[in-house]
Amino acid sequence: MLEQLSSGTMYAICGVIVAFVAGVCVVFMARAWRAGKALGMDTGKMKQTITASATFAVLPSVGILLGVIALSGSLGIPWPWLRLSVIGALHYETQVASAAAEQLGLSLSGETMTAQAFSTIALLMSVCIMWGMILATLFGKRYLNRISGGRRAAPAGEKREGFGDRAMTAMFVGMVSAYIGSYLGGFISGEGLLQFRGAWTPLVTAAAAALAMGGFTWLAEKKKMAWLDSFSIAGSMLIGMLAAILVGQ
Repeated sequence: MLEQLSSGTMYAICGVIVAFVAGVCVVFMARAWRAGKALGMDTGKMKQTITASATFAVLPSVGILLGVIALSGSLGIPWPWLRLSVIGALHYETQVASAAAEQLGLSLSGETMTAQAFSTIALLMSVCIMWGMILATLFGKRYLNRISGGRRAAPAGEKREGFGDRAMTAMFVGMVSAYIGSYLGGFISGEGLLQFRGAWTPLVTAAAAALAMGGFTWLAEKKKMAWLDSFSIAGSMLIGMLAAILVGQ
């Protein structure tokens, strides 16, 4: 089954989609550069922004690559490559794939994978994540108008938090609480001594990443090392992954 999932046909189908999305990125980058010059923006600052963005993208891509490698053992290489290159997120893809396999009574491994199981897993991974695009298409303009309207209403010289800022903060806190809550639940619910390490590995990983982010923020704000802002998220991700590896060993 893994040979079929990593066949030339699968590479061709997924490769065309990835190439199309990459082309769209290049087009938007060129249009953004021309728009910046038309607005009179400093070319040096635009180049600095591009460099910082490219640098910021390199470190998270290491984690994405590890995700592709991890999923390739059960879903082949082309499908995880497509998912994590276009719209997927590392935590989402692995979680949904594992949940779908569990509901099918299978483990997420190449030995138990079947054509029907792969079709079900791939369909679920696609359907569950497409709502962001649909909602953005239907309500994105209204949402942006509400954000900009809320900010324009602030008195001169006063920085008022808009609806978008509050919504993003609430969403982030809710997401973190859900994950931390699930980790604590697995830790408290009596996993057993043999599974104890697996129960608290996520907690150690989250704590290590949080401490790393706090350290990066402290250095950037207190020690005037603002350049660390471009590396803080990526660096925290890698430190959290390293902690998970060390605990697992």
